[in-house]
Amino acid sequence: MKKQRSGFQKSLDDLLQDILKMGGLVEENIARSIESLARQDLELAEKVFVVEEIIDRMELEIEDTCIRLIATQQPMAKDLRRIGAAFKVITDLERMGDYAVDIAKVTKRIGDEPLIKPLIDLPRMAGLVQKMVKESLDAYVREDVQMAEGIGKADDEVDSLHKQVFRELLVLMMENPRTINQATHLLFVSRSLERIADHATNIAERVIYLVSGKRVELND
Repeated sequence: MKKQRSGFQKSLDDLLQDILKMGGLVEENIARSIESLARQDLELAEKVFVVEEIIDRMELEIEDTCIRLIATQQPMAKDLRRIGAAFKVITDLERMGDYAVDIAKVTKRIGDEPLIKPLIDLPRMAGLVQKMVKESLDAYVREDVQMAEGIGKADDEVDSLHKQVFRELLVLMMENPRTINQATHLLFVSRSLERIADHATNIAERVIYLVSGKRVELND
């Protein structure tokens, strides 16, 4: 029995490592997507698409592992919550990856046309979002409820920046209709970053559920 439990624990540890690898790729792709936009680097944007295919494959592989563990080990209590949380976390990570791709698509659409305004708030948002993703995964690994709860406050800051970007771009579009096309794309980037932050918050909520068994909402 002890040997069986030891084997199950190793499987859970391996599962966690696979999720962290997937999370690392997502973090890198978010950074890559916003850098491609700031530098208007079409080649870097293309790499986002390549890495996203790897992320998608990893999600399916980890999902299969979760199903196998439930079917063969019949986990109970916290172990079952741990595997259930893994299912949810990889879904959130995959969606983050999709939003990074959406940002890279904007880079390709804008191409090398002059930017209608210096990118100041969007990189700030991106920095906050990347920090949220990293900290949500750290909280997940450590099962740290206090760290997870802090993600909700960071999400409020990202939401505030998103509203600021929206207002600034709206003013630009009203003052100069020729900016509408690019401004719309930049609004789309801001929205994508805001949604990534929401998914990081989801992961933080999974941490609280994993540890306590209680379901909470960190962003309203």
